[in-house]
Parts: sequence; structure tokens; C-alpha cells
Amino acid sequence: MKRYTLLILLSLIFLSSCKIGKKYTKTELDMPKMFLNYTDDSTCWADVKWWEIYADTNLQNLIHSTLENNKDMKIATAKVKELAAKKKINYADFFPAVNAKGYAQNEGLNYGGDDYGNDFEFGVKANISWELDLWGNLRWANEANIAEYLSSIEGQRALMMSLVAEVAENYFELVALDNELTIVRQTLKAREEGVKLAKIRFEGSLTSETSYQQAQLEYAKTATLIPDLEKKITIKENEILSLSGSYPKRIERVEAQKNLTLPDSIPVGLPSDLLERRPDVRMAEQQLIVANAKVGLTYTNMFPRIALTTDLGFETDEFATILSSPMFFIGANLLSPVFNMGKNRAKYKAQIAVYEQECYRYEKTVMSAFYDVMNALVEFDKIKEIYEARLLLQQSAKVTMDLAQLQYINGVIGYLDVLDAQRNYFDAQISLSNAYRDKQITMVKLYKALGGGWNE
Repeated sequence: MKRYTLLILLSLIFLSSCKIGKKYTKTELDMPKMFLNYTDDSTCWADVKWWEIYADTNLQNLIHSTLENNKDMKIATAKVKELAAKKKINYADFFPAVNAKGYAQNEGLNYGGDDYGNDFEFGVKANISWELDLWGNLRWANEANIAEYLSSIEGQRALMMSLVAEVAENYFELVALDNELTIVRQTLKAREEGVKLAKIRFEGSLTSETSYQQAQLEYAKTATLIPDLEKKITIKENEILSLSGSYPKRIERVEAQKNLTLPDSIPVGLPSDLLERRPDVRMAEQQLIVANAKVGLTYTNMFPRIALTTDLGFETDEFATILSSPMFFIGANLLSPVFNMGKNRAKYKAQIAVYEQECYRYEKTVMSAFYDVMNALVEFDKIKEIYEARLLLQQSAKVTMDLAQLQYINGVIGYLDVLDAQRNYFDAQISLSNAYRDKQITMVKLYKALGGGWNE
């Protein structure tokens, strides 16, 4: 009898090595071989550390503070810890659960009212329970949990990548607003001198009152720009500080530079490299693995499940003889779906549909990543032309304004012509400042699109 019992147990353990269901295989994607006209290059700009890309120490400090104190980052970190613990919980299901108990009890009995007696019982027992993984349902559940954990890690990395880019972009916008405010203040000072000059010429009957009033109007219009820009600067500072988990304060930053030279080309790697470089793509793939594992799990749940239970220990009615009174019990429970109106099969079909959704979601994520790079490359290729054109425009506008002011003093042209030249020069200055900002932001977008900014 013992031999048969042993054979049955060995057979069940052998069956527990089976795993039915479709193993996950990487999705085949028909991606382009290269980006635009960029050559096949095994290197990629995204492999450079973010602190080497953003050399400004003020910006580096802001990024470090954001990665350490950003509340969304802290939530993501806690989520990783949660799923790491859950992964361990699920892994424990593979092993027998052992519980122990000791007890002493007394049962009073009185049969028929005239046979009262005490029934003492003492015992020390260990209970062992173990669900056999006959079809792989525990392994599918474990695979799903592992993928969920890895997905949370990739989600944390994707958030880190986004935060690095967001802080850098906001910082460059802040510096650009500072520069715009400087331009406005300089323009306001020039307009103030223009009002004084127009007043002198009006009082000397050298120009009309209209010119004088127009000069005052342009001065007032320029003055209204200052509080609006100061408001934008404060709000932009608050946006950055909110990301970094800090309360309002002044942000240290450099003055706008004019010497940022973009390289002629940047190594961008291959489109297929995005599958490994972009954490958002890797997170989407882990979610696909989760969905596939749950398909296997719902499929195996349609088959019988066997749980073994064993009690080992000592049991007696006299405490003194407890060590000489061994006992054991072994049993097996068969849990098998008999009739549930097709609920388990419906769950299986529903999970297949979920898997299909995740397939399309993964493909969508990959395509979005590809177009992120494509759009960033278009901006990178064109921003240099835009900047050079606006630089030429600003230089021409400056020459035209200086010439107009000289002609006005000599009485060749009217003051309205001077104002037009001043407006053109002001607009050209702002446009050039924005172009320089866009040069910096273009680099941020391309670096992020390629998957840079998360690997430390």
C-alpha cells in the first residue's frame, strides 16, 4: 500500500512539471531599416549620460533634485517595491505551506444524563499543504507577476526620461523668457529716448503732435509687456520647482547664450534599437507578456487542480504519553470545474481579447516612438536654417533701424517710419531669441525621442 501511495505521489509530481499554453514570442515588426537619410550606425546619441548633454550646473542641480524629490517619481518607486513584494508572495505558492499548532482540550460528556465524563486530548501537530502545479497555472501566474514587476521598473525609467526632458525644456524656456524681458527693457529705454526726442522736435515745430503722441503710445505699449513677462517667468519657475518637489523660490540660472552650435549630424542608431532603448516601449512589451501569461493562466484554470495535505505529530488523551503517541494523516483534494455555465471558457476568450489589445497597444507604442524620432530629426535638420535666417533678419533690422533714426534726425523721413523700423527690430530680436531657445529644446526632444535620459 505504501508503495502504491509513493508511486501516485511521484506521478503527480511528474505531472506538475507540465505547462500547457502558448509561450510568449517576441512580436515581429516590419520597421524601416533607417531614419530618413541617416546612415546605418551602431552608436546612438541616447547612450550619452544626461549630465554630459546638459552641462549647465544649475540645470543639473534641478534635474537631480527632481529625480530625488518629484512626487510621481516617489510613487513609481513605491510601486516597484510593492510589485517586488507581490512577486515574492506568488513565488512562495510553489512550495508547501507548513503550519504548526499545539493544543490541550477537555470535552465534558453526559450521555442520558447519568454518565458524565471528561474526555481529555493533547496534541502537537504540523500541517503541510501543497498545491501541485499540474498544468502550469502557478507558473503562468508567476510569469505574469514577474512581468508586472519588470513593467513597473520600465515605467519608472520612462518617467525618469520624461522628467529629465521636461525639466531641461522648462529651464531653457525660463532662460529665454529672461532674455525676452531684457530685450523689452532695452526697447523700453530706447522708446523713452524716442519720446524725449519727439517732444523736443514737436516743441520746436519740427514735427507734428501726431508723431509725439505716437511715440508716447509705443512707449506705453512696450511698458505693458514687462509685467506680463514677469508673470510668465514666475509661473515658469513655479512649474520647475513643482517638478523638483520644492516650494517657491528663485531659481538660479545662466543668462541666455548665443553660441550654441548644433552638430551637422547626430548618431541615431537603427529604428529597431528603439525596442531596447525606449523604456516606454519595453514597458509595453512587459504588459504584453503579462497578458500572454494570463491567457495561459485562464486556460489552465479549466483543468482539475490537486492539493495535497498532510498532518504529522503527536496526539493522546494523557499528556505524559504524548511523545509515544505519533500520528499522521495524508490526503489529496481534487478541485475540478464540473458545471459553471461556461464561465471559465468565457474568461479564457476574454483574456485572449485582452492579449490582442496589448499586441496592438505595443505596436502603437513602437510606431509612436519611431515618429517621435522622425519629427525630432526634422526639427533638428531645419532649426539651424531657421536660426540662421532669423539671425540675418535681426542684423538687417538693426541696420535699418539705425539708418531710420539717422534719417529722422536729419529730417529725411517722418517719425512713423522710425517706429516701423523699431518695431521690426524688436520683433526680429524676439524671434531670434525664440529660435535660440528652439535650438536647445530641439536637442532635448531628440535626446528623449532616442531614449536618452534614464540610464545612470
